[in-house]
Amino acid sequence: MTKHYDIIVIGAGPAGMSASRTAAAQGARVLVLDEQSSPGGQIYRAIEKPHNQRRRELGSSYQDGVPLVHGFRQSELDYVNAASVWQLSADLEVGYSRDGIAQLVRADRIIVATGAQERPVPIPGWTKRGVMTVGAAQILLKESSVVASDAVFAGSGPLLYLAVHQYLELGVPVKAVLDLTPAKNYLGALPALFGARADFAKILEGWQWKRAIGAAGIPLLTGVDAVRISGEKSVESVDYRRRGEWQAITCDTAFLHLGVVPNINISMAAGCDCHWSHNQACWTVTVDDWFNSSVAGVSVAGDGVSIGGAAAAEAQGGIAALGALHALGRIDASERDRLAAAYRIRLRKEMGIRHFLDLLFRPADRLRVPREADTVVCRCEEVTAGQIRETLDLGCCGPNQLKSFSRTGMGPCQGRFCGHTVSELIGEASGLPISEVGYFRLRSPIKPLPLKELADLAHSSKE
Repeated sequence: MTKHYDIIVIGAGPAGMSASRTAAAQGARVLVLDEQSSPGGQIYRAIEKPHNQRRRELGSSYQDGVPLVHGFRQSELDYVNAASVWQLSADLEVGYSRDGIAQLVRADRIIVATGAQERPVPIPGWTKRGVMTVGAAQILLKESSVVASDAVFAGSGPLLYLAVHQYLELGVPVKAVLDLTPAKNYLGALPALFGARADFAKILEGWQWKRAIGAAGIPLLTGVDAVRISGEKSVESVDYRRRGEWQAITCDTAFLHLGVVPNINISMAAGCDCHWSHNQACWTVTVDDWFNSSVAGVSVAGDGVSIGGAAAAEAQGGIAALGALHALGRIDASERDRLAAAYRIRLRKEMGIRHFLDLLFRPADRLRVPREADTVVCRCEEVTAGQIRETLDLGCCGPNQLKSFSRTGMGPCQGRFCGHTVSELIGEASGLPISEVGYFRLRSPIKPLPLKELADLAHSSKE
């Protein structure tokens, strides 16, 4: 028989932990399904490891997750780690797999808290061995204390500089930092600086990271407007264009980063309405003030809606849970609003800096949409930008038709790492707004699911 819960939370990052704690505190029966081996999400990854809690080089913001994870562990709820969610249906049935066994569970309310994923960086050579994202560098550092000496870091955004600063604090040599932030962004973001005044400390912290890089003697190259990876099969150098001239830095590891985007696949597969955010240059989920989506009974909170950061995600998770509890009749409207007040104050404070950051670190068009024909866009199926443009020239008119013509987006990642690039490529070729171009049509299973698991699930449901 399918298990039934009051609320199922998908994800145990800041939003998921906050939502599940809030719901459990009101006596709701809560199930948390998390793909990672331990709670924390990407930002607080491996925070329960004792040595990580003593590592000042990971930064004070990382340590902010300690009480959140501790409170989550103390809550009365069901937590399933290493769970791959492959279905969220409109009737609030969730399919997931763990240890080779597929299961179905239901709930009266679902809170999707799948967080963010790194934006793809489709530059020439980005699929070569030795090229990773800055997020991957963070995973290696937090999970296994593994670092790469003399790596080149290329990209833009706070996480880029945080990761380099962490390397400096650990005494790990860095070959160079290539800042890909467009010069025009600094002027464009200036009017939004006043709105970010409440979080000036964060801006100052970022400036201090950059200053520390310079003081350490690491080449920090700004004004870079193009980059490519050279080498036969592995990284041999990172080539960059600055002031109209190409130069190369030899290395065997390159970390790339152009910010993060919401992880929207589960939400889209469930039928939640999404819209294109010009400022963040990505698809975001449409929600109301209580983070209810367009699908009845499904809420989406945290960076899985739009990018706001860990503290904002924690506040959103709490608000979403209170909205769900009210919908279930567990608290009345006045109690919901009273409990949500502190979350909303914190959320407004955290989001004050967001517009400034979105304008400052919006990636350049040519870095999001590759110009070179041989640049791979769909890594799973090895489809290049040139092949996609040729297919569009044949009359292909949208992401789903492109999928049928070229297999773009049909690999194991189901478009997670090419979907945004494909939408923008089609928009560029057709002249249509990205909102009209749309995204891949997603269906279950959202993640790879062995036929044996599905067959065993069908067999067990008949017994």
